[in-house]
Amino acid sequence: MNWNERYILIDLTQEIYEGMPVFGMHQKTFIMKNQTHEQNMKNTGSKTLGFSARNLLISEHGPTHSDAVWEFLPSGPTIDNMDLRLFYGDAICVDLTHIRYPDYIEIRDLQKALEKANLNIRKGDIFLIYTGHYERTHPTIHSEDDEVDLLNYGGLYSKHTGLSYEAAKWLAEQGVVNIGCDAPAIDLTPDDLNYSGHLVCGQYGITNTENLMNLHMVAGKRFLYMGLPLRIRNGSGSPIRAVAIIER
Repeated sequence: MNWNERYILIDLTQEIYEGMPVFGMHQKTFIMKNQTHEQNMKNTGSKTLGFSARNLLISEHGPTHSDAVWEFLPSGPTIDNMDLRLFYGDAICVDLTHIRYPDYIEIRDLQKALEKANLNIRKGDIFLIYTGHYERTHPTIHSEDDEVDLLNYGGLYSKHTGLSYEAAKWLAEQGVVNIGCDAPAIDLTPDDLNYSGHLVCGQYGITNTENLMNLHMVAGKRFLYMGLPLRIRNGSGSPIRAVAIIER
């Protein structure tokens, strides 16, 4: 039996495109033409093959990404100095779609969701939270001509549930090394100016992953997760390609 017959690969990564929603304080995404196939052939004199390329201007925290501890703790490691084991390994995902802004996700909510799914947290786990935020708020049309749609929906995108300080601390104390969600932040936004989830990640030296998608496909399951960051020197975070690997 080969690998593809034994495992299913589920993409948990949001699309990167110009005009994509970005958390307010971060750089908007721009994609610029570097050269077309025709321009390259003209410049090189090739009669058989031209190379096309584009340039990206993007935030370390724009699309699906993980944060460096240094982002919220100046004495912590930058993304290029963090242990890669924070970004891959055993993972579980719980369904908390019934909790909406302005309510926090509390310890009791986590415990009930784990019990309902018959899941246990193991030391070293990556813990993903399915809130349904992506499905409820993300634009369905990804065109540069849809500025009105993006502006109209921006308020919905910026408001979502998140972990209370106590809930985030509880996860860290259970041994979780990476807390992920399908919203722009693991904190309750925009109300929680203590950034409770990030605060706990700094205190415990763990990471968090934001702007995931397709978590409905892994909710209630244990699986292998991988979302490796780019090796950005002194990076405060990094876009990732997050995937879940599940046995058939």
